[in-house]
Amino acid sequence: KPAFVDDITKHPSVQISLIFAYSLIILLGLVGNTLVIYMIILYRNMRTVTNYFIANLALADLMVDTVCLPFTLVYTLLDEWKFGAVMCHMVPYGQALSVHVSILTLTVIALERYRCIVFHLGQRLNRCTSFIIIGLTWALAAILAGPLAIFREYRHEEIPYIDLRISVCSEKWPNSTNRDAVIYSLSMLLLQYVVPLAIISYAYVCIWIKLK
Repeated sequence: KPAFVDDITKHPSVQISLIFAYSLIILLGLVGNTLVIYMIILYRNMRTVTNYFIANLALADLMVDTVCLPFTLVYTLLDEWKFGAVMCHMVPYGQALSVHVSILTLTVIALERYRCIVFHLGQRLNRCTSFIIIGLTWALAAILAGPLAIFREYRHEEIPYIDLRISVCSEKWPNSTNRDAVIYSLSMLLLQYVVPLAIISYAYVCIWIKLK
């Protein structure tokens, strides 16, 4: 009996649930994040440095809603990549890019609050500086996410026992070994989670001590 027959994602009730859940998340994400950006642009008193960073977070979330989630849903339901070679490289890259931008932005927000509160700095970052920082977060995120766009493979696979040919999108690292994949994953664990968590925790602990 083929293994895919027992795949729970092939059950109609599960597929309907997945479609409903993904659609709800995409809809709420599009509406909520678009409103956040719109309000910051529309009202002058909302145009603060912190709100610019929050708008940057919303923009990264919009990328997830439009570039990542719809493709992930279809790939999950069909077990086949239907979007061609270009999107095979761009979708994982867009997902990683948005995650890096979100984490870097949260770290920047924590450091800006730490700078203002702990050191009693009355003058906050100006608009120009905040835009430069936002640009740097996107540039750094683009570099860190780069390997997920480069080391991808779009190929066709034959399934002999059912005479089926499917399209597959998967990682393909140099030398066809898992060593590079493990190194990259551990590096991202360090850069996406451990270091930002340490910086953010230190900043807010210092803020708490200062306010206390």
